[in-house]
Amino acid sequence: MNTPQFDLGTFLSTPTAMQNAVRQIPCEMLRPYHNHRFALYTGERLDDMVNSIKENGVLSPIVVQPCENGYEILIGHNRWNASQIAGITTIPAIIKEGLSEQEAEMYVIESNLIQRGFDNLKISEQASVISLRHSEMFSQGKRNDIIHELQMLENPEKITSSQIETKLQSGDSKQNIAENYEMSRASVARLLRIDKLIFELKWFVDDGKIAVNAGVQLSYLSEETQLEIADLSGDYAIDMKKSKLLRESADENGNVKNSDIIRILDNKKVIIEKSKSVKISSDTFSRYFELSAKPKQVAETVENALEMYFAIQT
Repeated sequence: MNTPQFDLGTFLSTPTAMQNAVRQIPCEMLRPYHNHRFALYTGERLDDMVNSIKENGVLSPIVVQPCENGYEILIGHNRWNASQIAGITTIPAIIKEGLSEQEAEMYVIESNLIQRGFDNLKISEQASVISLRHSEMFSQGKRNDIIHELQMLENPEKITSSQIETKLQSGDSKQNIAENYEMSRASVARLLRIDKLIFELKWFVDDGKIAVNAGVQLSYLSEETQLEIADLSGDYAIDMKKSKLLRESADENGNVKNSDIIRILDNKKVIIEKSKSVKISSDTFSRYFELSAKPKQVAETVENALEMYFAIQT
């Protein structure tokens, strides 16, 4: 594997040099980013990186931020993982201090996009990217700055700010996101829903065990119900029909009874309990209520009358 050569002399001549000093940090002091959503390299790709590090060391510094008892990795999870496998005890790192939660998230997201490309991401990873881009709090200007900095780290001699600004000058509405990634607005909307799934169900979508459209239906369910479905998914296949029935069975909070979940997944007919309404004739209504009476007042009166009636009967 050809690891990009990091030219420290060139990089230190850039405007970001003052805040990007490189330090050697013990691998044991590093932790994965707390919200890391991207799969690490495996197989041949990991083996190539391990061999490269054994022969040449880590040529490009990782990027970290301080955390309790060490540092949290923003960029370079694979280099850190491969270094440990290769028996390397320290790794060059750039320490970022004072980042907001969203700025830290941008470093993680954008670095993976630069290194792997959107089309090579898993569905759940694409969903994470789209969700962040669609966020109203997402700062396009800050994103441009971070992408420029990351490009400088990857190849400081070739990237220019005009290249970044030309590509990313538009905002990040659903329409613009769709155009940027050459997908339909409907695809963007589906990915936004997939990002609302719990981790376990995202894994099933990535693995093809749950279709994207079925995952969209499940995303409307509460986290508690999603967890129950995930626990049962090893015993039952979840197709579009079942996921749609699960959504239709949910209450206003997205909860589905455990018994209904099992019946649906077991492909048995489900009887969904619905509240019943009773009509009162106009003659009866006018006999006991004013025409201006509100539904809530009528319901309370009827309920009290029924309680008294059945109390007398017993």
